[in-house]
Order: sequence, then structure tokens, then C-alpha cells
Amino acid sequence: MLIGCHLTISKGYEEAAKQALEVGANIFQFFSRNPRGYASKDLDMEDVEAMNRILKDNNFGPLLAHAPYILNFASHKPRIYGMAKGILAEDYQRLNDISIPYCTFHPGNHVGKGAEYGIERIVDALNEVITGTETTILLLETMAGQGTEIGYKFEELAAIIKGVEHNELLGVCFDTCHVYSAGYDIVNDLDGVLEEFDKIVGIDRLKAIHLNDSKMELNSRKDRHARIGEGTIGLEAILNIIAHPSLKGLPFYLETPNELGGYREEIELLKAAII
Repeated sequence: MLIGCHLTISKGYEEAAKQALEVGANIFQFFSRNPRGYASKDLDMEDVEAMNRILKDNNFGPLLAHAPYILNFASHKPRIYGMAKGILAEDYQRLNDISIPYCTFHPGNHVGKGAEYGIERIVDALNEVITGTETTILLLETMAGQGTEIGYKFEELAAIIKGVEHNELLGVCFDTCHVYSAGYDIVNDLDGVLEEFDKIVGIDRLKAIHLNDSKMELNSRKDRHARIGEGTIGLEAILNIIAHPSLKGLPFYLETPNELGGYREEIELLKAAII
């Protein structure tokens, strides 16, 4: 079972890998830079190599980078749109340089311009950023549908993928809290939701799972993560997700409201339940 959590790399990649071991994880997610700003550090290749030794010695699965929240690839404003493309291009190159397999991002908000307009902007941005020579796969994150978010409907994800020339380098990160809040009933009809996803997007596009409970009800269109078993999705449904034949081989990254100790408890709980 590939299970991990979100860790900070503010003290370096090696330290993040050590923290992952400390909580019992064999994968982890990290922000590619400041999640709510523009700042980024230069790569320390000795630090990266030290991390890679830990990953190799402990049979880690794929790491997942997360792009900053501030990026809006659907914006009609030239400065915001240009900034989003520039930051993603810079981070994408860096992640390729250090062989990070996946990078997920929020597609964007159309801010009143309409989903069709927003999808077109996202497609154009990705066609600029992705050259086809990369190895890191960019993952569109399933969204909750707050405000004018794009990507809460499977059809929107499919439209983006279809429009990107090198879409062999595109996949999907399936966030359990988000899809539940978007109206997909993964509690009572997980098979049906996954069948719908496969029909519209293709199950082969699904590369990673953000494993979160939700503080909100089904179809609330609000993004409020809860600790595992303490929300409206519940532990039983979470365990069904982990064990589902279409999903159980995928990496599961916790984004629950926790410190390291809380992540350790959740990882122990999930491992014990599956074993």
C-alpha cells in the first residue's frame, strides 16, 4: 500500500524524507514553492541526492509535487495568466530535473467568463508549458466546485485533456473530499462514480489520490477537509476507496488537517485496517 501525507520542504528534501519515515509513510507530497506566494529556493542537488538515497533504501513510491494555490490558468487578466504560466513552466522544469514523477495543480477559476472560456485558457496555457520532452506528468486535480472553479465536473477535465497536444503527459489527481463536495457520491455509489470517470475521462488517467474526509455534505460545492473518519465521508467509505480494485494500486496522499503526529495516527489506522 502506497500511503503518505503532505510535508513541507522548507528545511530541505532530505528532512522531508526523514519526516515521511517518522510517520510511517512510503510516499509524500510537497509544494513546489510557497503555496500562497511566488518565492522559491534554488535547488540544492546534494540535498536532493540525500533524499533520493532515503527513498531508494526504504522502497518509496512516487512523490507528488503540488503547484501553488495562487495560480489561475483560466484567468482573463494578462498579468495573472502570464504569472501562472511562468511559474508552472519554471517549476515543471525543476521537477523534471530532479525526476519527480507527478505534479498536481488546481485548473483555475473563470471568474464569470464561463467554463468554456476557462477551459480554453487552461488548454492554451498547458500547450505553452508542455513541450512533449518532459517525464514529469502534470495532474489536473478534481475540484469541489466553489465559486467559478473549473474541474469539478469530469467532463471539464476530459475537455482540457482532449485539447492538450501532448496529453500523454496529463493525468488526474482524484481528491475524495472535492469529488464528494462536487456531487459524486463515493460513499454510496463508488462503483458508479468510478465507472462514470472511466467513461468520461478514462481510468488510466487516474494517477494519484488525495485521501481526505470532508466537513461538508454531498454536493455542498465547498472545500473543507476533515481528518479520516471524522467527516461526512467516514472511515468505512475511505477504506472502500483504498481497497477498490481500480484504485488500490495507486498512491494515496493525505491532506487532512494534521500535524506530523496526526498523520502518523491516520497512516497507522489505514495500514491496520487494510492488513
